[in-house]
Amino acid sequence: MSKGTYGFLYGETRIEYSLLYAKRKTLAISVKPDRSVVVKAPTGTSLADVEAVVRKRANWILRHQRQFASYPPPTPPRQYVSGETHRYLGRQYRLKVIEAEKEWVKLSRGYLHIWTANPQDTERVKELLDDWYKRQASRVFQERLDACYPRVKRLGIAYPPLVIRSMKSRWGSCSPKGKVTLNLKLIQTPAECIDYVILHELCHLREHNHGPGYYALLGQVCPDWKARKAQLNSCEVV
Repeated sequence: MSKGTYGFLYGETRIEYSLLYAKRKTLAISVKPDRSVVVKAPTGTSLADVEAVVRKRANWILRHQRQFASYPPPTPPRQYVSGETHRYLGRQYRLKVIEAEKEWVKLSRGYLHIWTANPQDTERVKELLDDWYKRQASRVFQERLDACYPRVKRLGIAYPPLVIRSMKSRWGSCSPKGKVTLNLKLIQTPAECIDYVILHELCHLREHNHGPGYYALLGQVCPDWKARKAQLNSCEVV
């Protein structure tokens, strides 16, 4: 694979993109959260042909760059000390670390209380909080799947096994065998966003791509999916 950086003026706006050549059949354009543009092209494609395609997608590129620019700035790395905030189901809670012999985590009145023998051991505080998130996700995601499934059951979609794990770049996925995987970080987002991701993946169990048939199905079972997707993309998670 070879690469280079190129650009052109589109009106008064300069669009720059990184070009990667690889063994592939089609040209693909992606806009990253930092608003950088990456173009992957089949080996041997001329620069003129690449730029012609990128120019045709210029409006799409600028629209996605504006969308990413509207998102909240990245949250500073968590220190896992009293006073900082953490999210659960779309709401913000303040962390309160308390010294105690028995380790325990409890959500109460706007606070996430964590009891531990050594509050200065931030690695242990993180472990306790992560374990709590996992327990909540296991319960909440199963409840939301049960609530969402009736919307697709009549379409002949089988009830899927559910897996929860941390994922860097996806909110959810589904396997050819019908298994649905959800990103653990979804537990920090509102319930309507969790439902959107679940319905998104359930629809993929019938429509395996993002073609017109897929979006027709998604619109049928989740008419406001575009608003939910926008809400999800604007969520601040860590």
